[in-house]
Amino acid sequence: MADKGLEEIPEGMLPRRSAKGHTATGAPRAQLGHRELINFTGQIESNYDETVDSFDAMELKPELLRGVYAYGFERPSAIQQRAILPVISGRDVIAQAQSGTGKTATFSISVLQKLDPAVKQCQALILAPTRELAQQIQKVVVAIGDFMNIECHACIGGTSVRDDMKALQDGPHIVVGTPGRVQDMIQRRFLKTDSMKMFVLDEADEMLSRGFTEQIYDIFQLLPQSTQVVLLSATMPQDVLEVTTKFMRDPVRILVKKAELTLEGIKQFYIAVEKEDWKLDTLSDLYETVTITQAVIFCNTRRKVDWLTDKLTARDFTVSAMHGDMDQGQRDLIMKEFRSGSSRVLIATDLLARGIDVQQVSLVINYDLPANRENYIHRIGRGGRFGRKGVAINFVTADDVRMMREIEQFYSTQIEEMPMNVADLI
Repeated sequence: MADKGLEEIPEGMLPRRSAKGHTATGAPRAQLGHRELINFTGQIESNYDETVDSFDAMELKPELLRGVYAYGFERPSAIQQRAILPVISGRDVIAQAQSGTGKTATFSISVLQKLDPAVKQCQALILAPTRELAQQIQKVVVAIGDFMNIECHACIGGTSVRDDMKALQDGPHIVVGTPGRVQDMIQRRFLKTDSMKMFVLDEADEMLSRGFTEQIYDIFQLLPQSTQVVLLSATMPQDVLEVTTKFMRDPVRILVKKAELTLEGIKQFYIAVEKEDWKLDTLSDLYETVTITQAVIFCNTRRKVDWLTDKLTARDFTVSAMHGDMDQGQRDLIMKEFRSGSSRVLIATDLLARGIDVQQVSLVINYDLPANRENYIHRIGRGGRFGRKGVAINFVTADDVRMMREIEQFYSTQIEEMPMNVADLI
């Protein structure tokens, strides 16, 4: 179990946050240097290695534990074994972990454990970089909290501001949202922060790289000084470190190493395609195999997604497409059809890879190899999540060979040539 160093800190002892990195007394915060926090591989230096290897041993509320098991979890993943307890104990926590490691459930369980269902006010705020991810988080929170009588509202752009205002006046226990809309609702005083206990930033690297830095800093200023901060990020660039040093107090740092990620159980193959133009015929030949189950096909640009959708539709193949240019109503409808199984093939960009968590996906096709190797796990982590089996097929031209080798090295994995009997493996 956890050590004594994780006892809850009395709220009165916490210094007020400031964007300039100063406490309420005016004393500068202890600014940890880039090198002290990060090692040469771009990973944070972990300062906490306690693990709890069963949900029963975490001393969760009985109705929450029931929700965890009803959701289908049996044993905590690597990040859940390490991060849930320090968060529940009240510590600020930085967790570096990729998609597919169980991090959404990590902070969902922690938030649900800490809130008081009897207090009809917002007690936890969770920020995410995309609308799809925010909605996905909301679904996980509601499902795990099914026996707790809690309200969780998704506060995202592309939806009615009036609906948000009404929902927030009713006082949901948890708000999940994108930075722009959340900041707007706090400033208009519809999202009240007086009872806020916890602030979670999911995929912090992605949020900052998409230009949300100013909104995030503004939101920090509007929260009570006692708010606990939990930050999750796949990578730790300088701008993410600045957030941690300015707004977090003596954080527990947890690193889930690449070796612990969930490429296990996912069979990875490549198909050598002589020319880019021939990928379409290759995919058409694979279509019958693809539709045995549900599949996600990734392209690197919105334009390519649209082009591929048009080409496949013209060949009488049934496919759906989703990318950031579509309005929220369209995206919701497409995801609903895909989740229900009425649509079997979804073509998408990386932006949306992070918001898609469809239980039935057991095949991922990288029509384009990802432009950066970190996105590889975001994509293929879709198939075979949490121990389920999955297959990933990469279309590789001569120009892609170097990137494929980099991916193999980065994840210490092997991508084999696709066998003839691939249908039997799906």
